[in-house]
Parts: sequence; C-alpha cells; structure tokens
Amino acid sequence: MPPLPQSFFRVPVDELAPALLGCRIKRGPVVLAITEVEAYAGPEDTASHARFGRTERNAAMWGPGGRAYVYLCYGVHNMLNVSAGEPGQASAVLIRACEPVAGLDEIRRRRGGKSGVELLAGPGKVGAALELDTSWSGHPLHRSGGLSLLPGDAPRRVLAGSRVGIDFAAPADRDRPWRFAAADTAWVSHAKGLACL
Repeated sequence: MPPLPQSFFRVPVDELAPALLGCRIKRGPVVLAITEVEAYAGPEDTASHARFGRTERNAAMWGPGGRAYVYLCYGVHNMLNVSAGEPGQASAVLIRACEPVAGLDEIRRRRGGKSGVELLAGPGKVGAALELDTSWSGHPLHRSGGLSLLPGDAPRRVLAGSRVGIDFAAPADRDRPWRFAAADTAWVSHAKGLACL
C-alpha cells in the first residue's frame, strides 16, 4: 500500500489531526494505527513549540506538510509529530497513542516486554515502539521507506477535548478542543475530558 500523498497533509492542522485517526504509521516490520492526537498551530498558539519562532529544533514544523517532527522531551522521550499545512505555517500534530497492527513482538521488545495498552498509550511510548530519535525530524512521511504514513480505517466516532500538559499556555489556547481520539478503543493515553464530536 502506498503512503498518503503530500496533499493529504497540506490542510489546516485542526483538520489534519482528526483525519490522522486510523491512519497507519509504518517503520520496517512495525505498523501502528493512530488512536489519539493533538494539534498545535503556529506562533500564535502559546502551547506550540513555534511560539518563540523558528529554531533548529522546530524547523520541521515549518513545513511543508507531511514531514516528521521528532523532539526529545525531558531528555528521555522522543515524540513524533506530523507537520501540517503550507510551508511557513509551523503547525504539527502530536501522535499521542496508537494500537499495534503488525510487529507486536518487536514492539514489545522495544518497550521492555510491556503488554496491552501500556505499550502505546503515550507519545513517548509511540516513539520508543518506532525506535525514533531526533534524526528523523524532516523525514518525508509521504514517501515509501524508512518511516511513512499509510491510509487506514477512520474511526466510526471521534472524541475531542482540550490538550494536556500545557498549563503554561494562555487560557484560550489551553481550552482549544484540539485533542482527538478514536471513541471505540482502549488505546488512548488520556481519556479524561474527551467527548463525542
């Protein structure tokens, strides 16, 4: 199956985020279905890494859409994001949780033998399962090979709520309903505060 075309990603970030639910992330033998995401806009979004402008770290956010943005959180967790929109918009979608589709034994090995939802319910866990590091930032996800995003089955129902872990942001940005999750799965990192769209 070919990856999603670049045109799929060149839409506003709050449109791309729910559209990613059900899509597949593939790296080698590991294939994951996306179950939970968060959208982050450009410099105007005080919760976004782009709020201080373009840096070496966040350069992949600035597009074009369809690139990986991988950053190291707390010096421990590599977090996978997908750039959205047109070049210069600096928006990206954080992949918060996934469900395994293929390569379960390899996922469990990379996650220290964990099993069940604990394997992939959290953005750092997704990064570990895919064995990512910051060298993947800028990688085109719309091309085959390495790390790619493939079509999948969209969830029948979608939940939405405010983003988590952004207490530093302005109140209006903290309240944006920009966290999205598949409703009919247990593979979600933070179910509290989510409601059906």
